[in-house]
Amino acid sequence: MRDALLDLTGLPLPVVQVALVGLWLGTVGLISQGLYWTGSVSSEVTRKIVHIGAGNVILLAWWLQTPAWMGIAASIVFSGVALLSYWLPILPGINSVGRTSLGTFFYAISIGVLTAVFWGNGHPEFAALGILTMTWGDGMAALVGQSLGRHIYKVWDMKKSWEGTSAMLVVSFVACFLVLRIVYGQGLTVSAIALLAALFATFLESFSKLGLDNLTVPLGSAFLAYGLTLWWL
Repeated sequence: MRDALLDLTGLPLPVVQVALVGLWLGTVGLISQGLYWTGSVSSEVTRKIVHIGAGNVILLAWWLQTPAWMGIAASIVFSGVALLSYWLPILPGINSVGRTSLGTFFYAISIGVLTAVFWGNGHPEFAALGILTMTWGDGMAALVGQSLGRHIYKVWDMKKSWEGTSAMLVVSFVACFLVLRIVYGQGLTVSAIALLAALFATFLESFSKLGLDNLTVPLGSAFLAYGLTLWWL
């Protein structure tokens, strides 16, 4: 399918890679900013649209076999933009000026780190696993916790809900399992690795402050799954 796309466009592979990745990210950004400007949804919802939507670009990059430098360069650029947005109204639908959480910055950093490590050693599936665990698991935990959270518990000075934590665990497991199944097939060991990675990611999400979960969750789940795969498979 990828080769068919190249034949159809007649463009060099790097051009197609950059264009499709840019198109995806641009579409997600336009949708979130449009919703923010119309006031139809809260700023928290627009953040989660970007959080989940932008993270899925890792699947596109995996399918297109983009070079590692592309992900690292994008990470550096977006890390810089994220830092500036805390002082300047660059991304009003994602960050508010003076916001204490550094989640957007850590989000960009985690993509760069995972791309550098796992694209470089020929295992991009673990970069995808970590990013999808962060985007879908952490994203759904926040949405479910805020809308349906009734049973509250506290970790340090943070309020969490068991509904949100349960959503994090279930969605993270599904993300980890699907990624591992694509590469390693279906089996009890794959399911066990996915469950352990999801449990660890859920633990990290519960105890991380100031947006640090956007770094600890993807790196923790990816490296644990990688280590367990080397050991068990």
